[in-house]
Amino acid sequence: MKLSARIAAPAAALVLAGLTATACAPQTSDGGAEGDEKTGTLRVWLFQEVGNKPKEQVVEAAVAEFEKAHRGAKAEVEYIPVDTRAQRIKAAFNDPKSAPDLIEYGNTDTAGYVKDGGLADVSAEFAAWDEAEDTDPTARQSVTVGGKVYGAPLFVGVRALYYRTDVLEELGIEAPKSQAELISTAKKIHKKKPDLYGLVVGGAYTYGALPFIWANGGELADESGGVYQAAINSDKARKGIEAYTSLFGDDNCPAAKCAAMGGNATITAFASGKAAMAIGGDFSHTAVEAGPVKGTYAVVPLPGVAEGSVAPAFAGGNNIGVLKSSSHRTLAVELMKSLTGKRTQGKMFDAMGFLPTYTDVRAAAAKKEPFVEPFVRTLGAGAKSVPASPGWGRIDSSLVLPTMFQEIASGRKDVAKASDDAAKKMDAAFIDAG
Repeated sequence: MKLSARIAAPAAALVLAGLTATACAPQTSDGGAEGDEKTGTLRVWLFQEVGNKPKEQVVEAAVAEFEKAHRGAKAEVEYIPVDTRAQRIKAAFNDPKSAPDLIEYGNTDTAGYVKDGGLADVSAEFAAWDEAEDTDPTARQSVTVGGKVYGAPLFVGVRALYYRTDVLEELGIEAPKSQAELISTAKKIHKKKPDLYGLVVGGAYTYGALPFIWANGGELADESGGVYQAAINSDKARKGIEAYTSLFGDDNCPAAKCAAMGGNATITAFASGKAAMAIGGDFSHTAVEAGPVKGTYAVVPLPGVAEGSVAPAFAGGNNIGVLKSSSHRTLAVELMKSLTGKRTQGKMFDAMGFLPTYTDVRAAAAKKEPFVEPFVRTLGAGAKSVPASPGWGRIDSSLVLPTMFQEIASGRKDVAKASDDAAKKMDAAFIDAG
């Protein structure tokens, strides 16, 4: 999973309905550890953010509310570095006695953690939770493996098209409305203004490239009976790969400079005034606002193949789950609800700019903060995720897709050869994962 640095976005406070109290807990889905203590201290691991203090304040309020509602229960929260999360969480799964009761985890990690036996099945509790009814379907999918629910969504992240209004107005160009127009506009801008990337792209920017594949009808993999097989080398996927990699070149974003770029580097280029367009997330807003392009840019959904359509975006984000080894099962689920409920997500949006996973809370956020609107529209048009296979972690960490894009951008391989090689690596990972 690629986790972007997320920086607090300024937002007015949202007035949201409070958490729904549960008079009694439903029958649990997964007994997990022996015993279910109703008092004591729960340990929680959350991710350390860039500018973490606002997040800490929101979490402290949710914990205080939980402790007030559950006498004799306490919660200790530790913020762990994102880049070492894999080792720490794996160690926790292997040593239940020292493991926390709840963890924050990236939504692309769900399948792997379930396979490792680390997360508790909370399907029954999630189904009985009134607030969960308003969870976005894509966010709900991010905590679901094999029809069972293994946590609650905390926030969702999605990308759209940032563009320089001053540059397009100067050149008499409108914001592109189709994928072909996006590519031609990028090259037209660079020709007129060679000091600017038309559309800055990155060979290591997987989640910026996926919308091109999906918009052309391609898929990363096909699934049948829980078994995944790579589809990155299908004709439709190759059409999307070709569209994305056509943006690497001296007529837009030279491969020598852009092939190694990741998502953060592309946003940095846009925010610093070196690009006319970029594919950035809702979480990129503050970084762009802090740069010299402030006041001279706008955001629209990334266009799809058909004019006026929206390309499917990758639905990123994080979840919070209860560990199967927790000896405080009922309390852990209640704390999970406090940390991911509507009131907390509304406050987290105010503090950090994280998009809520509840459709009603997100709609309220969009009304109060105009910058959210194109991202909400993108989600509404149908965002997608990566294969729900534990093999995806290996595919992601071994840079299978970035290697493919870079091989094509550099001219070392053509689209057919590079995608065939990527498919072989993906299938090996799927098979090994079982």
